[in-house]
Amino acid sequence: PQTDIVFLKVHKSASSTVMNILFRFGETHNLTFAFPLGGGFQLYYPHHFMARFVQGFSPKSPQRFNILCHHMRFLQPEVQKVVPRSAVFFSILRNPVQLMESSFMYYKGASAFSRVRSLEEFLSQPYLYYDPAKGDSNYAKNLMTFDFGFNPNAEVSAERVQLMVKAIEASFDFLLISEYFDESMVLLKEMLCWDLDSVVSFPLNTRDSSTKSSLSDSVVEKIKEWNRLDWEIYTHFNRTFWERIDRDIGRERMERDVRALRERQAELARTCLQGTGSVAPKDIKDSSLRPLQHGGARILGYNLKQGLDKETEHMCRRLVTPELQYSSALYKKQFPPVPH
Repeated sequence: PQTDIVFLKVHKSASSTVMNILFRFGETHNLTFAFPLGGGFQLYYPHHFMARFVQGFSPKSPQRFNILCHHMRFLQPEVQKVVPRSAVFFSILRNPVQLMESSFMYYKGASAFSRVRSLEEFLSQPYLYYDPAKGDSNYAKNLMTFDFGFNPNAEVSAERVQLMVKAIEASFDFLLISEYFDESMVLLKEMLCWDLDSVVSFPLNTRDSSTKSSLSDSVVEKIKEWNRLDWEIYTHFNRTFWERIDRDIGRERMERDVRALRERQAELARTCLQGTGSVAPKDIKDSSLRPLQHGGARILGYNLKQGLDKETEHMCRRLVTPELQYSSALYKKQFPPVPH
């Protein structure tokens, strides 16, 4: 199994769920994580990543970390300083239409969105509200382009799109697609030589459907136009995702593995969870399992069954622990606080 991994955690693309998978794998196999300095939760995002943002990195003794997966703005030469040469690089993309709708709800406080009532209003005259010079403008336009390290305000030309796609292909071994999450997990397992149980997950950092809005066709077109670079990246890698599956796995085996994955997840849900699945934040009884609430979104979480044996409880708890709590716990384990 591959233990050296770089995951570019693209915002609002099921990336918290992937991060939980990496956290559990790393914890099980005693791997080291490239944590943000001081145990923060982002690697000085939205700045381009620098090796010195990582706790315990020093250019004099370049210690290599196994897993780099916290939010960052990608910059390959700096990333390569903190992970072994053999590291596998991957990321996950999401349809820019849903991504923008999600970003709008989640980052409602961002300068570009705070003065409008709806996404329609924003898109009717975006430059009235969007200022590329603002420090949080990245959430409002071509968010994936930005996270991959490129300029989200560049003009769209065939040449530029070609260059971005080629650069991403040169840096990353494969890209997953969040709309096909289960297929993505099967591909991930294949690419990393992991077993099925390592890629099992429950959806984390998901929104209550009451805060999701359906979009008219004209708004969908405006979103694609406004996020043209993201759209070009997404359509390209959505195509190559299926080409890779056909080449390396085949549709039949993919269907078989997806079925097995879903059965295993259903079995774990029956073992671990109270009720049928995720619940509203106010209904989460154990406060340590309550996810961070953000913007206008209601982020769902889980309740564990009572009376589980110790080992099962531990396994179940790790599956439903929100990203910030899990990250903090792993950080304390890797860098135990010095007693005064």
